[in-house]
Amino acid sequence: MKKLSVSIIAHNEAEHLDKCLESISWADEIIVVDCESNDNTVEVARKYTDKIFSRPNLPNLNLNKSFGIGQTKGDWILYLDPDERVSKELKEEILSCIQHPASSINGYLTPRKNHYLGKWLRWGGQYPDRQLRLFKKGKAKFLCEHVHERIQIDGKIATLKGYLEHYPYSTINELLKKLVFYTDFQVGYLRNKGVKPNLFVAWRYLFWRPGTRFFRRYFLKLGFLDGYPGLLACLHDLLTEIFIYFKLWEKRKK
Repeated sequence: MKKLSVSIIAHNEAEHLDKCLESISWADEIIVVDCESNDNTVEVARKYTDKIFSRPNLPNLNLNKSFGIGQTKGDWILYLDPDERVSKELKEEILSCIQHPASSINGYLTPRKNHYLGKWLRWGGQYPDRQLRLFKKGKAKFLCEHVHERIQIDGKIATLKGYLEHYPYSTINELLKKLVFYTDFQVGYLRNKGVKPNLFVAWRYLFWRPGTRFFRRYFLKLGFLDGYPGLLACLHDLLTEIFIYFKLWEKRKK
């Protein structure tokens, strides 16, 4: 019988982690990589697994994601973020797929429902938001260049129907905290690539990218149908681009 390992990295995620781990308590193995948490993340993890590893809280999350995946022993691996949960439908589909996999399929995409301030966003390009999370051991890797890069699969990929539940922004404070983290990372990434705050970059990050992204998501992809959470999600995208430029400008000025 094929075995499933689940790998998760966490930094101060006690509030989310309990429900995440509860949703995959049926897995054969759970790996949790704690990244210098100073809340009770580790205590929560111990309720579900004894395979807990400690790592520095690196800006590029994919380095620790790769470490966690490397500790797994199962035939198939499911990677999750602490603010994600596996639905019952996805659980049954995963168990079926790993026991009776197609011979040429080494990875699976799964739809993801993004919940923004308590509301599932159906519009604005937020669904189905397919994520590549389930893959065969030894057939996948992160390139570890950018925090948002997708897992690379050696082989063919199929798509599941069951979905992940995603709760990235439960409060405004959580949104602002992650905005700071991701814009800081992106500025470091751009600086390493030699990007400087000139007129072309200013036009791109202050006008073109935020303007087109907002128009496309809020109007063309009907984000306005999700009410205030939908509006805030689109404004979040807009402001992210603007803050990236001004942080880049600030770094250059210093």
